[in-house]
Amino acid sequence: MSINSPLDKVSFTLDISGVMGFFGGEEALSAMSTVHLYQGRRWFGWYNSPGSYVVAKKFGQLAKSRFWDGIFPGPNPTPEEMFGLDGKEGPRFIGVFSGTDRATTGHLAYLTAQKAKETKETKEKIHLRGRMTASGSVSIIDVDDVKLWQGGNVPTMKVYHALCAAIPIISSLATCLACAFARDWLAFGLVILGMVSNGLSCFVIGSGKLRFQLIEPSSYAPRGDGFFMMHNDIIILKGAEREVASITKGKFVLEQPEMGDNDKFNIVGICSLILLSQFLLQLLLVPRATLFGQVMFLSSLAVSWAYNSFLSSLENEKIQTDLLWKSLDEPPITKLALPNRGSLAVCTCFVLHAGADMSKKSSKNFRPKKILEYMIPNDTRVWEAWREHVVKQVLSREKTKDFEPCRELIADLEDEEKQLLKQLLADAKDGYEYYQGLDICIP
Repeated sequence: MSINSPLDKVSFTLDISGVMGFFGGEEALSAMSTVHLYQGRRWFGWYNSPGSYVVAKKFGQLAKSRFWDGIFPGPNPTPEEMFGLDGKEGPRFIGVFSGTDRATTGHLAYLTAQKAKETKETKEKIHLRGRMTASGSVSIIDVDDVKLWQGGNVPTMKVYHALCAAIPIISSLATCLACAFARDWLAFGLVILGMVSNGLSCFVIGSGKLRFQLIEPSSYAPRGDGFFMMHNDIIILKGAEREVASITKGKFVLEQPEMGDNDKFNIVGICSLILLSQFLLQLLLVPRATLFGQVMFLSSLAVSWAYNSFLSSLENEKIQTDLLWKSLDEPPITKLALPNRGSLAVCTCFVLHAGADMSKKSSKNFRPKKILEYMIPNDTRVWEAWREHVVKQVLSREKTKDFEPCRELIADLEDEEKQLLKQLLADAKDGYEYYQGLDICIP
């Protein structure tokens, strides 16, 4: 007794062969890029995923040889760059005790800046005091208690995120059984081929272990306190040189013991070739399946595309930032909004000065005037007088700070310059008052 296909009397077929290798390619790439960030994710790729051609052409570039370069032409990025784990430049960093001045920093610094940017002000939104011009913010991160280790594992997202893959896996299995029930063995085999090729690729590509690669400074290095400079925002890092350098110079690395010898990643090239072969076979054979088999095949792709889209909606950078912060033991971020550049620079100076041990001769390495010049490089008589007065107040041991212009400063200034200096010193006073409101900063 033969079992007829439910749609065997229909006279048309679905012409999906021309798009199935490209449909959902970006979503499949984005989903595959998160394979190292979810616990157990490498074991849950056994579903018929769309976009096999796009995934093969992209990840095939990891394989490094003339043979693979001929099949998958293009640059040969590192695994970290391929999966978006490296390559982003962080903001400029100034070390106030070490003298460090890095025009650009690494990927971990970029993630730290993103974390500070998305953090809301510590206190509830209040009316900003002072003259409102180019408003900005100061974020303070204390990393003294952070302990990152060279080669230490990066934590991953919980396994229940990866368990959502059961939906496309079950869907692909169900379509296989439906095709077998209808005796459409061609469609059955093509769905199985998609499941196996995607599962193998996910297993191999996800075999890497995500670890930290850190710089080990001298144990005699001064404190690492410093700040990131962004457009209108400052991020202050307070901590030992080792902990600060872990953020400014550290990065993620993927250790790939199962990806082939000598960093050539031949096994990745083989998996990409399997995906490419899958695309070609499905391109040729899907039109020869019955209409019912084509509908089942397309259904499995649709469910897999929905799952890939779900993974794509979970931003890769946001996940990396959360995992980095988890590795750092969730250091609190104190963030304060300020109304103008002058108050921003003064508040930053006082916060950084609070970390200086003035009883040591090495405290002379702390140069508030240089910090102010970094932040406000204006080279005029008024700004020079302003910097001199602010520096004097920062280094003063008096509990009460005086931001009224003194005679020595204004003696050589014209009337308009005197008024401008008075206004700028009022901004500086506002910055100091904002600093006083920070419980963690007063020396």
